Amino acid sequence: MRATGVGLGQLLLALDATVAHLVDAPRGLDLPVSSATLIDSDDVRLGLAPGAGSADVFFLLGVAEGGALEWIEAQTGRPVAIFIKQPSEPVVARAVAAGIAVVAVDPRARWERLYRLVHHVLEHHGDHADPVESDTDLFGLAQAVANRTHGMVSIEDAQSHVLAYSASEEADELRRLSILGRAGPPEHLEWIAKAGIFDALRAEPTVVRVGRRPELGLQPRLAIGIHRRSGPARRAPEFVGTIWVQQGSHPLADDAEQVLHGAAVLAERIMARLAARPSTRALRVQQLLGLAEPDDVDLAVLARELGVRVDGRAAVIGFHGAPADVIALSATAFRFDAQVTSVDDRVYVVLPQTPAPSTVASWVRGTVAALRRELHLELRAVIAAPLVGLAAAASARAGVDRVFDSAGRHPAAIAEVTSLDEARTTVLLDEIVGRIDDRLVDPRVRALREQHPLLADTLRVYLDSFGDIAAAAAQLQVHPNTVRYRVRRVEKLLSMSLADPDVRLVISLSLRATER
Repeated sequence: MRATGVGLGQLLLALDATVAHLVDAPRGLDLPVSSATLIDSDDVRLGLAPGAGSADVFFLLGVAEGGALEWIEAQTGRPVAIFIKQPSEPVVARAVAAGIAVVAVDPRARWERLYRLVHHVLEHHGDHADPVESDTDLFGLAQAVANRTHGMVSIEDAQSHVLAYSASEEADELRRLSILGRAGPPEHLEWIAKAGIFDALRAEPTVVRVGRRPELGLQPRLAIGIHRRSGPARRAPEFVGTIWVQQGSHPLADDAEQVLHGAAVLAERIMARLAARPSTRALRVQQLLGLAEPDDVDLAVLARELGVRVDGRAAVIGFHGAPADVIALSATAFRFDAQVTSVDDRVYVVLPQTPAPSTVASWVRGTVAALRRELHLELRAVIAAPLVGLAAAASARAGVDRVFDSAGRHPAAIAEVTSLDEARTTVLLDEIVGRIDDRLVDPRVRALREQHPLLADTLRVYLDSFGDIAAAAAQLQVHPNTVRYRVRRVEKLLSMSLADPDVRLVISLSLRATER
């Protein structure tokens, strides 16, 4: 991901020591960071890890000491920094000697949360000193509220996922784990739920006071629900998140509650703008896929802004029902130049330079299987590959959407992971049948459906079996003579001969159209 650069020091300040802390920066903290990518142990083992020049900072996911040393040694350029959990002394020494800063990530931090936070910082210049007037920076709002209330602030969505937070020096365990992307201690969450705090926050935008609980290690807090008003005035506001203010060693400001009321209004406005307006990078990817105006952008300029090549073998993959940030994490770990965007409940991945289609399919199947196993998600994926350059990305995305639309109408007819070529016949037939109106349906078939549904079902199976009596009988679980009898009866009732190929085509389409 690329955006206008922020200094490494600014990036670390936004992430806060709760998530990551600097081990060493041999070239200082002013080097600009505008892009980040991920490397996992398989990338290093298979020699597929991206190198310097493809990004400014690298996240090393599960890369052991030997792999990290090997990757650093192979760099011909100098990345700004590497982010790694529990870096060993040899790794730090080798990186520093190469002029690469080392940032230690808290072992409990979730990589997908760190990816999301860094992405937000790079897109919205998340330095704590940034002004809030941009109306797009939740980090800036959190720090502004912290400065006014003298507390430590976190802003969460309706599912209690942390979206932004202020600097922390005295965070208690619940705040630390929430920022790291981990669930809070069960006894903490159980107590908060039993105390009715969540219910009160969801009910109305009123400040809730939470007292100190020494036995749980909880410090005093203030909280207010973030609510969005839409539709008729009589409709209850929609709960969209929470602002928490944890007290440290100093008391909170006298007007902290008043500040929180204003902060809740600002937070709702910022969240609404962020939801309605994709980031600059996401917008460029959407333009590439023909999903955003203008659709006649200069492809070369677009590719240059995204930092990818126009030519070469490309691929477009669509996911339905998957969280965009989780797909982005997996995609950029698979290919450092992967471009990801989402629209509604569909996530699109563009791979500008792809390996063999079989390798792409293997990654997609593995991702779908992992999300089903780990997050219990039921999703679909459609692969369009290989493409001749990025010029074909928009038409490929349109094809992916057609497969998703068809699968929505006939979920059993299309595999959960498929390609455009594999699904083409099913999709075309579905769309052809969908365009058949009543005037184009043989009225004899409609009468057969209404008066003799058993014969209509037998006729459909018989035609789908290419007139193979034995195959149709096996599917219907009846004797072949029964199928012969029913087919002869259909021919008599409809006054037609199924030996005529034109008759079979019209009848088959009419049968499908009357099934809808």
